[in-house]
Amino acid sequence: MQNLIILAAAEGETEGGHAPENPLGFVPVEFALSLVIFGLLLFLIWKYVTPRFEQTFAERTQAIEGGIAAAESKQAEADAKLAELEKQLADARHEAARIREEAREQGAQIVAEMRESAQAESTRIVEHGKAQIEAERQQAVTSLRAEVGTLATGLAGRIVGESLEDEARQSRVVERFLADLEAQNGSTSGSVN
Repeated sequence: MQNLIILAAAEGETEGGHAPENPLGFVPVEFALSLVIFGLLLFLIWKYVTPRFEQTFAERTQAIEGGIAAAESKQAEADAKLAELEKQLADARHEAARIREEAREQGAQIVAEMRESAQAESTRIVEHGKAQIEAERQQAVTSLRAEVGTLATGLAGRIVGESLEDEARQSRVVERFLADLEAQNGSTSGSVN
């Protein structure tokens, strides 16, 4: 390989006495032109492309931040709505408990009123029954007195042999007879008690 390099160097000297070219291929004019084109490309990218990238990046950043803010706002609204619903549920539970308690109290009051009404009706029926029994007893006593009086007068008239058709006399005899009967009844029930 060394032979090739020496050979190439010898050929360069023999071609007309010029200095050999740069082995890296560096040409100053091409380098300057490349620098100008590279600078122009950098300027165009900086002037037109970079602002578009920055604008797109800013828009996306705003959209993301807006989305985050909207999500936080919606979350806060949802939390507030949840708290309100929980409060309404608690209020509804308290109202239901109050209504149940009122219903129990009203039920107890209705039962007490019904018992009182039934007791009053029972007392009224008993009193009415007692009054009716007393009236029937008085009617029976009156009817019995009349029958006993008629029978006693007829019997007394037969025993005595005289007529007891006179009302006043008949009435006195009946009264005396009944008084004797009641006296006998009183003495018999007094000795039993």
